[in-house]
Amino acid sequence: MKGRVIALDEIAGRRVAALIADGRLEDIAFDPVEGDPPVPGAIFRAVVGRPVKGQGGVFVKLPGGKSGFLRQVSRLSPGQRVLVQVSGHAEPGKAVPVTLRLLFKSRYCIVTPDAPGLNVSRRIRDEDMRADLTDLAKTAMEGADATLGLIVRSAAEAAGEDEVADDILRMRGLAEAVLADLDGDPELLVDGPDAEEFAWTEWADPAPDETAERPGAFAEFGVRELIDAALDPVVPLPAGASMVIEPTRALVAVDVNTGADTTPAAGLKANIAAARELPRQLRLRGLGGQVVIDFAPMPKKDRAVLDQAMKAAFRTAGAETSLAGWTPLGNYELQRKRDRMPLAETLRRNRGEAPR
Repeated sequence: MKGRVIALDEIAGRRVAALIADGRLEDIAFDPVEGDPPVPGAIFRAVVGRPVKGQGGVFVKLPGGKSGFLRQVSRLSPGQRVLVQVSGHAEPGKAVPVTLRLLFKSRYCIVTPDAPGLNVSRRIRDEDMRADLTDLAKTAMEGADATLGLIVRSAAEAAGEDEVADDILRMRGLAEAVLADLDGDPELLVDGPDAEEFAWTEWADPAPDETAERPGAFAEFGVRELIDAALDPVVPLPAGASMVIEPTRALVAVDVNTGADTTPAAGLKANIAAARELPRQLRLRGLGGQVVIDFAPMPKKDRAVLDQAMKAAFRTAGAETSLAGWTPLGNYELQRKRDRMPLAETLRRNRGEAPR
């Protein structure tokens, strides 16, 4: 199967979206259900607590007795009301990571409070189209507060003018309503995206070749089998090599093996293949935090080649990732932002099992 497909179906009564590219599962999203941690993108009215010494941030009170952790602390005082947006996945027993930088994201635009200006995606190269979208956006934002900015997304290129204008007006109205709703107790003001919203806001660039939104879509594209493969610790690589991914409580351990061929050349090939595959595997499995990689043996002189492969692979990885590099013991470390619940945990919850 060639091309990019967005498939929407249900697993055990829960709405799920899957992105499939050339027969490979590239990403997956689940509708949030009761009991799940707040979804990244959700916006809350929160109350500032006291700064936490040594942690470079402050806890904020969220509804339901939950706490958020905010790294921006300048010009904030205890008891102050602030608007925050969930920026990552909260591990059990830990505060929800939040930010003061709000983004109101939809399929065709992003409204950016406190980041004024009007921009059209650079992926739209047709100058006439760029000019038309700029004029349309200016009209839709006319009379808006000067602190509101707007980004017209590349998906707008294939949409009708009325559809794009309505989308901008809707997101502008939502942003204005939320920004004006600062008084009161902690409260959820905007839900995080469900599976379908996530699919259209995160996967529509470039536009999919097909959208399959029907019962049986997952069976048609073999999505359940692809999900099972994403839960297998062993990831096959070319030429008989493999990569084993084992999440622990403290970190994610990755071990790269060459298979039968143990020559230095085979080691470098296996390591480059693992570097290219690792961003997809971490994304699908919902794994983040500290990742320690034990690459296959290879000459130290080849590390520079592998460094470049890692940088290229994670440049478009989606979640914020910091490549720390080689440790004194010869392992490779990176830090990946936790941007979702681990896939294994999501499926356990879907089966009604207690969270671990």
